[in-house]
Amino acid sequence: MIRAFQWDIGRQVERLDWLLAQLPRYSEWGYQELYLHLEDAVEFPSVPGVARHDAYSYKQMTRLVAAATRVGIKVVPIVNLLGHTQYLIKVPELRDLNELVGPDGSPFPGGQICPLHPRTLEIAEKLLRDMAPFCTAGKVHVGLDESFQLGRHPLSRQEVAEIGLAGHFAGHVGRLHAITTKLGLTMGMWADMLYFLPEAIPLLPADLTIYEWYYYGFRRRPRVELFNFSESDLGEQLRARNFAVWGCPMNGSARYEPLPHFTDRLDNILSWWRHGAKIGTEGLLVTSWEPFRLAMEMTTVVDAAAACLWLDPGVMEPHEMLARGFARVFGAKTAKKAARVALACDKCPFGGYPLWEANERWDTVSRREPLHGYRTQEKYFAKLVCDAKRLPAPLRASVELRHYLAVRDVFLREEARGVGTSARRYEKALAVGQRAVRAMWRFTRDRRVRGANERILAQDAARFRAWRRGEPVFGGRWQLCYTVRNFAPCLQAVAVEQQQPDGSWQTVQSCNTIEFQTAAAQPRGPFVREHAAPVAWDGDATHFPVLRLALRGLGQVKVERVELSDGHTTLRGRPLGKKLGQPAPRTGLPELDWGKNLDAWTLTWPAVR
Repeated sequence: MIRAFQWDIGRQVERLDWLLAQLPRYSEWGYQELYLHLEDAVEFPSVPGVARHDAYSYKQMTRLVAAATRVGIKVVPIVNLLGHTQYLIKVPELRDLNELVGPDGSPFPGGQICPLHPRTLEIAEKLLRDMAPFCTAGKVHVGLDESFQLGRHPLSRQEVAEIGLAGHFAGHVGRLHAITTKLGLTMGMWADMLYFLPEAIPLLPADLTIYEWYYYGFRRRPRVELFNFSESDLGEQLRARNFAVWGCPMNGSARYEPLPHFTDRLDNILSWWRHGAKIGTEGLLVTSWEPFRLAMEMTTVVDAAAACLWLDPGVMEPHEMLARGFARVFGAKTAKKAARVALACDKCPFGGYPLWEANERWDTVSRREPLHGYRTQEKYFAKLVCDAKRLPAPLRASVELRHYLAVRDVFLREEARGVGTSARRYEKALAVGQRAVRAMWRFTRDRRVRGANERILAQDAARFRAWRRGEPVFGGRWQLCYTVRNFAPCLQAVAVEQQQPDGSWQTVQSCNTIEFQTAAAQPRGPFVREHAAPVAWDGDATHFPVLRLALRGLGQVKVERVELSDGHTTLRGRPLGKKLGQPAPRTGLPELDWGKNLDAWTLTWPAVR
């Protein structure tokens, strides 16, 4: 298999000097191709206004690609041309490209480009022509993934009515293929839309390269998240039609995790390596997504560990692979201990939106959630911080951030119920955490820029100061607590809505249920999470608040132990447990509308105690 890695520089810009220094290392590790996910992080001379203020100039891109060429690495730019095209729609002159328009035909501020807009192919050709000199592998990747708004524009609806959604999608692929062929390039695309539109497969150009991605470990085949993680044989179908197919694991974290889940990452890579050998894939692309909340060196360690598959083919055990990855990136002296500490962090991942809610607000911390597990985690990561003191600085800073988050979890849950004893400990951890996130950003990025983690901790510091002034950062007197059993993982969100005096419903809290862990990427899920929402109510038992729990997205959950409490009086919602939603679809392109309730349960309060 061709061996490739990806840099997602569309989400944050890495310092060019750091990127250039990595290329000889990747070459030594046996990587042959570099994929660059760009969006608006590069200058497009033919389409002014797309590049953001800190984008790489055309001259800098030329320098980067030339440096890769010198060490034998070929480059494949990724130019998104359907989904993930907000980078185009944000430009006032290009806003009309949007698939989403209002009743009067005016484009919405967000969405994706319309395949049939009269200017779509013109803009696509300009973008691709600008990137063509950088396509040293003879390929360009046009994305096309996660295009869930496909077919909504009036022009699109008309064509879909005539030839179907699969034909509509395949037509766009074919028109882009004509452009790339004219430029002398092979076209690549992500495979996920073919899960939902398999009828498009026989309509595709025969010389496409198709990249199937799935970011969890698997035994037999990758799974489809939106189909309740059902197995997919898409790779076999594509190979049977002689398409060039690549397997694509991921090296990084999910959303707000401060570290990659190293065990899951290596299991994911190993799964694709074995699957690729079985079905005859052309290449392995270790992708990277949204690394702006990480120290970039931690994803580099995963890439270096993955290189064991071809440099040390007898080594296929995650701990040993990771130790060799640390040795390749930081030297052999501390590699084994660094791998032990990194894998130890996997035992208590900072995963899932119920934990991540604290990054945005503190009034959704449940006052009834048991404290013991959080206190145990705080002690656990305090020990790991000590263990990491003489380890590479990016790992050390990452563990310090994870320890801060553990301290914050305890502080929030103690103070939410008024039994806090950890304020001074939290204040000290906050200072350490702020230094850690600054370091994590500055290892590879512009020191003048404030990173995402630094902004989160600045908000934490502001809330902490407000709490000390006596402000109600943990909400008012009443709180709705409820448990969500994610028994059939898919892509759900559970929301609490409160009816207003005019009869309208206001969302007071909403939380996704997806966990981004291999343990949760199964048709039957083991995860049970505590949720909470602040409720405005004066306690008048003759006028209970009118509340409902709503399900959005796709799939089903079970909601249990619904209670409205002020710490003294507790009202229990009836029935005690209820399923919300419908079974996940098994075919077709799902409609994802996060503003639409698929199911709702209006709560009743039969008793007060």
